[in-house]
Amino acid sequence: MPSLHIAVIGGGAAGFFGAITAAETFPKARVTIYEKNRTVLNKVRVSGGGRCNVTHACFDNRLLIKHYPRGERWLRPLLNEFDAAATVRWFEQHSVRLKTEADGRMFPESNSSETIITCLERTARQLGVEVRTSCGVARLEPNAPDNVMSPESPLSPESLSSPEVHTQTGWRLHLLTGETVTADRVLLATGGNPQRTGYAWLPPALDTDGLVSPVPSLFTLNVPDSPLLPLAGVAVTDAAVSVAGSKQVQRGPVLLTHWGFSGPAILRLSAWAARDLADLNYRFMLRIRWVPTLNDEQARNALQTFRLGNGKKQVTSQNPFGLPARLWEAFALNAGAAPGQRWADLPAKAQNKLLDTLTNNQFQVSGKTTFKEEFVTCGGIALGSLDPRTLESQQHPGLFFAGEVLDVDGITGGFNFQNAWTTGFVAGKNLGN
Repeated sequence: MPSLHIAVIGGGAAGFFGAITAAETFPKARVTIYEKNRTVLNKVRVSGGGRCNVTHACFDNRLLIKHYPRGERWLRPLLNEFDAAATVRWFEQHSVRLKTEADGRMFPESNSSETIITCLERTARQLGVEVRTSCGVARLEPNAPDNVMSPESPLSPESLSSPEVHTQTGWRLHLLTGETVTADRVLLATGGNPQRTGYAWLPPALDTDGLVSPVPSLFTLNVPDSPLLPLAGVAVTDAAVSVAGSKQVQRGPVLLTHWGFSGPAILRLSAWAARDLADLNYRFMLRIRWVPTLNDEQARNALQTFRLGNGKKQVTSQNPFGLPARLWEAFALNAGAAPGQRWADLPAKAQNKLLDTLTNNQFQVSGKTTFKEEFVTCGGIALGSLDPRTLESQQHPGLFFAGEVLDVDGITGGFNFQNAWTTGFVAGKNLGN
């Protein structure tokens, strides 16, 4: 009969990797995953359009951490234990080869997330990890503390923020099924859902040392009054996007959608400015510079030079900046160019408005939309409340954390899954100590 029971709350990427690592490190332990949904690894299933963006081909950890708006310095030493290169090796050792795309994202060669799911489930099963689905945890209680807290006292805001260390001989998990189970160690890997149910046992406010109030990250922008909505599907390969009045600027591809804007540049802006945008209730002025390689004077000169050399050509069909044809036509018409009008006949007022559109296009944002069902959160368990070497709570021995439940989040491109593999590995190898 195993002497140690390790309970993992959450059957996502971090939970599975933590459970697998714990079972490999402590083969005599009994490891159980408790998942509230009917299926496990649901975010793995939908990520990357159903292909699963496992990690990113950035094998210099000094560069890798630059892709995390929150948790950069904290994550750096953990990557020394399990980084992107280790992720690639681990999956290859478990018969899953990864491929690298032009932008650095890494996917299974099968182009199917089911390959990753099958690998994790098979490995867990081979190691004897029990997986219980439709089995959420309603309450978590320290078991038999040394006269610090009664066995009936749940983890509370006061206990979480107290500097006093609570010693206990384990934990009691009250399941939504009505059962109560005991565990010697607990790994909390419930993901980053910012609704209170994701942290039901923790205070959802900023006034505790244990939780940084969670808000969404990685989302697209709703611009219902945008004149560009009819151009949904048009993509610009390089643009600079920013929040008016802010120094935060992101560059990269921008995609026009039927609700507003998406694409890597927009997603990066939503990640780096996540908390500021939440404070603004996602209502703000978005600025887009469609010619980010040129300053205002250079753009003006380029426009004037093109005009002088192409006077007989139509404004709506000829542009000097390589922008998509449909987008350029919309810019020209909105600036005041008449259909069929030649460059030589374009009024100065229309040319100035066209220049302003190219260098300082502004849109009123009135909300956000989740990106491809992939929900990422800014906020979560405060990193300062954990032992940075083991990911164990400093106030509650035996309680560990991994994955998106932590106040760590990356931009799109496989960085959030890398956080899951890294923290799952580190927590998992320390769960039995």
